[in-house]
Amino acid sequence: MADPKGTPIGAAPTGASPNGTPALARAKFAEVLRLEAGFDEARIQDCFKAEEESGQSIDRVIFEKAYAPEESVLKAFAKFLGVEYLRSLESANVPQEFVQKVPVSFARTYNLVALGVKDGTAKVATCAPFDVQPIDDLAKLMGCEVEPVLAPRSEITALINRGYRHKADGVDDALSSIEDEDIVGLTAEIEESEDLLDVANKAPIIKLVNTVLFQALKLRASDIHLQPYPDRLQVRFRIDGLLHDMQTVPKKAQEAIISRVKVMGKMDIAERRLPQDGRASIKLGDGEVDVRISSIPSGDGERIVMRLLDKTAKVYTLDEIGLEPRNKEIFLKYLDYSHGIILVTGPTGSGKTTTLYGGLTALNSAELNILTIEDPIEYNLPGISQVQVAVKKGLTFAAGLRSFLRQDPDVMMVGEIRDLETAEIAIRAALTGHLVFSTVHTNDAPSTITRMVDIGVEPYLVSSSLLLIIAQRLVRTICNRCKEFVEPNEFMRGKIREVGLSMDRLPTGKVAVGRGCDECFRSGYSGRTAIYEFLPIDDVVRAQIMNRANATEMKKSSIERGLVTLRMDGVDKIVKGLTTADEVLRVTQLDMF
Repeated sequence: MADPKGTPIGAAPTGASPNGTPALARAKFAEVLRLEAGFDEARIQDCFKAEEESGQSIDRVIFEKAYAPEESVLKAFAKFLGVEYLRSLESANVPQEFVQKVPVSFARTYNLVALGVKDGTAKVATCAPFDVQPIDDLAKLMGCEVEPVLAPRSEITALINRGYRHKADGVDDALSSIEDEDIVGLTAEIEESEDLLDVANKAPIIKLVNTVLFQALKLRASDIHLQPYPDRLQVRFRIDGLLHDMQTVPKKAQEAIISRVKVMGKMDIAERRLPQDGRASIKLGDGEVDVRISSIPSGDGERIVMRLLDKTAKVYTLDEIGLEPRNKEIFLKYLDYSHGIILVTGPTGSGKTTTLYGGLTALNSAELNILTIEDPIEYNLPGISQVQVAVKKGLTFAAGLRSFLRQDPDVMMVGEIRDLETAEIAIRAALTGHLVFSTVHTNDAPSTITRMVDIGVEPYLVSSSLLLIIAQRLVRTICNRCKEFVEPNEFMRGKIREVGLSMDRLPTGKVAVGRGCDECFRSGYSGRTAIYEFLPIDDVVRAQIMNRANATEMKKSSIERGLVTLRMDGVDKIVKGLTTADEVLRVTQLDMF
């Protein structure tokens, strides 16, 4: 990799340190870091010193130091090198030539993915432009010149997953190589954090489990189910909220696979009659994935469910989570408050944490001290102190929140308010000048208020501390590859009427549907977005709380003042062609008031 004047960044002239950058390039690079990424002189010199001492490329050093957001750093790199920076790769497609010639393990390890090949030159996205050896190796693998562009690591990871999702994963090879003798001797210790991509010299059972995990991550699965039947072990993935049957494993390999997963989770493989919980950390190239493992005994053998938390997954901003302009404006208004409670409500898996992370990311700055206590920590947020709940050690939500108050916080997030003690500490924090985020499990926004009162919080405390309640659900979005607009038939018209949408609101009188293609498993859906119900706690709602009004009364009067319910927000997304009436009906209830 060279700078615009042709000076290799990693090459050292006579008199320079072997790992250092040339003095002229250094001065220019330091200036760009100052202007584009906000680095001060001390941080710049610290990075150059670490580069010389460690032998790592300067980009890796800078990212490890985490002195500035990834986007700012990549923009600085792009300006210095005179290359393009792409904030999103969502609309990009990986050329088949890249998928066929480049092993997925190479692409994942070095965060490299081609965006297109033209006139013998491949345009390749990277987030480590100064690590030149992998880029040179990629040019040899593809047999052409490589033109680098810069993109965030999470975008590159997501594009690699999409590009390789239909390539054979080796699951069938691993299944065919399982012999009866592989089923014994699986209790050996495993590495603290095993790399899924390192399967070359593994035993067939280990290779099979690793390959299933890797395939699940490629397909954006949130959970893996290993469900035993009398004649087989069925592997199922939960993708976009729905389960899909994947591989079928012979019954003879069931015990070995279950034992392997339990060893990974440091569970007791001899105990088969009681439920167990475990957790493992696995590597995917240089990224980490947390796996939460649960086993229960069933008639046909132990049933395993693994929850996957990919730490390299993208943290969504407020612009990317499906907020309508009116809702985004409300959210940003309350994020500016110095104290109070913002609650997000919905069932498990409805995207509550993603919404809260979006809010925290919008707030994140050097001027604010932001602390979170979570169970589990789903994504790493640079610049924010995140604490993991450890109930066995006495670190509960309430205990953590109480400790936070002695840490001079500005903003706090507690994973869930599930009891009176946690609620009271959160309210005390809000009333003493802190902005508090949390989640609860209720059906809609108004019923959150009655839940708080039901668990024992005095109405005057609820009314004086609450700022905003956000209810949400996730709906599947129509696959962009096979989306088409059609005239609704009588059955579809019935669904449209049931959801509360009048035909004259449809711009062309047509609705969007997905035909079904290989990319979306013939379902017509790919990806998810959220629908929201934003309830600001205004003077009217405060008076209703003090008078102990029920949720129905609050909802009715709020709708009269402009509240957009979950179903109404879903209807707006049907009109925009993002989702279907079936999806909105699946996740919302009729607005009763």
